[in-house]
Amino acid sequence: LSDTLLLHCSGVVYQEQQEKPHEFDECRFDISVNDSIWYLRAEHPLLRQQWIDTIELHKAESGYGSESSLRRHGSLLSLTSAASGLSTTSASSCKKGYSLREKLAEMETFRDILCRQVDTLQKYFDNCADADSKDELHRDKVSEDEEDFPTLRPDGDYLLNNNNSSKEKLFPVDNLKGPLGIDFKGEAITFKATTAGILSTLSHCIDILVKREESWQRRLDKEIEKRKRAEDAYKAALTELKKKPHYGGPDYEEGPNSLINEEEFFDAVEAALDKHDQIEEQVMIQFLFSSLSLDLFPSGSLVQPRSQTSSLSSVDLISASDDVHRFSVEEMVQSHMNYSLQDVGGDANWQLVVEEGDMKVYRREVEENGIVLDPFKATHAVRGVTGHEVCHYFWDTAFRNDWETTVESFQVVETLSDKAVIIHQTHKRVWPASQRDVLYISVIRKILSTNENDPDTWLVCNFSVDHDGYPPSARCIRAKINVAMICQTLISPPEGDKEITRDNILCKITYVANVNPGGWAPASVLRAVAKREYPKFLKRFTSYVQEKTSGEAILF
Repeated sequence: LSDTLLLHCSGVVYQEQQEKPHEFDECRFDISVNDSIWYLRAEHPLLRQQWIDTIELHKAESGYGSESSLRRHGSLLSLTSAASGLSTTSASSCKKGYSLREKLAEMETFRDILCRQVDTLQKYFDNCADADSKDELHRDKVSEDEEDFPTLRPDGDYLLNNNNSSKEKLFPVDNLKGPLGIDFKGEAITFKATTAGILSTLSHCIDILVKREESWQRRLDKEIEKRKRAEDAYKAALTELKKKPHYGGPDYEEGPNSLINEEEFFDAVEAALDKHDQIEEQVMIQFLFSSLSLDLFPSGSLVQPRSQTSSLSSVDLISASDDVHRFSVEEMVQSHMNYSLQDVGGDANWQLVVEEGDMKVYRREVEENGIVLDPFKATHAVRGVTGHEVCHYFWDTAFRNDWETTVESFQVVETLSDKAVIIHQTHKRVWPASQRDVLYISVIRKILSTNENDPDTWLVCNFSVDHDGYPPSARCIRAKINVAMICQTLISPPEGDKEITRDNILCKITYVANVNPGGWAPASVLRAVAKREYPKFLKRFTSYVQEKTSGEAILF
């Protein structure tokens, strides 16, 4: 290589020489001499360094070169790479991961190479023009017959350059060793390699731009999705704030000037009732476990099964001699016996709102001064229990908390007799409705049938009364009730002389409820809640009685 450089530089004034390692490729180094550039690649970095050291040593020994004239050319393509059509091991192909700044630097290097080639060609053409003007002096001395102009003189002083029968031009041989001595083949290879490098770098730039565009598009899509979710969450939050602006605020509770609309009121009440249902399920599970424990581990201290006769005889229950008190309940009892047992299936005023198996629930819409007073009537048939048992568990306050889940607290205000008590009962609050309490007298009766073919009737009647010891308070709205649980027991005679079992008995239940809730709750909400709660109560209570009496002696 050094001999080649010296041969190339012989006969001319040596101006510059440089050998420079490439900043991107560890095996690459470029050498520039005058207008010629060599792009070289070693097999490994150590061999490259050996080449550079050897060339630097030879340059120092020869006395050529100038430190001030050194120039680096950063082409990334060797002649071998260009000749083979962009080698797959070229630096450009290995540096696709570089950023646009590096690619721009490569483009600037290629531009410098092309500019130097243009300058070289321009110098060449300028020298050709100068040589042509000098040849005019020689043409005057030659023979007038231009067609007989010799092609090549024997002494080799002149050279003919024939261009399609154009004028022949004669140049001194020494000029070939001067500025006109250009390696066109090398320049052509360099030009091809440079343009190929430009195209390759442009391709890499386009790839980078496409990848950047795809990356930004993905980021944009993610941001759009995040923004959409944020907007949805913001709208949902606004909706929630509008639904429940201030928990416990007087303007958003039941009242004459409430700002909450019926739909929001209903949603809030329904959510609270759902929560109560979950609590109720847990209570029932605990009750079942406790009942199972009693069955598995009996104890002598447990209450023995009751006899077939009640602690209060039928005569005592229907006799008024020991049931003398200041409240007259006979009119209320007779009213329920006369009207509550009437069939309302064909009455147009009664609407069938729920039907589940043997249970049917009817409603008659009644409003008074804007307050809903809808009477409800439900009929049901339960096997395995008697009317006496159903009324006993409904009337006896000792079992109240076992099946009543809407009561927060209750208290027996006064015991009027063995069959009549006055009870003050506070119900759990269901926001945003106000809390309510009731003060009522509860009586239990056995009504003997006047027809021997008809069964006797057991009845529990609860209706509101006033009591000096429990006046209405500002904490609760005092509701008015008139409720009756009327039960009749039907017996299917067993085969032969077998004893009557619970499989032979059926209890027909008629439950009526007239409730004046008071307050300012929307009518639609009250009707929806009543439609939901009455059937649920009846199923829960009858299931409780069946579970409680299972395995016990029948109480007729």
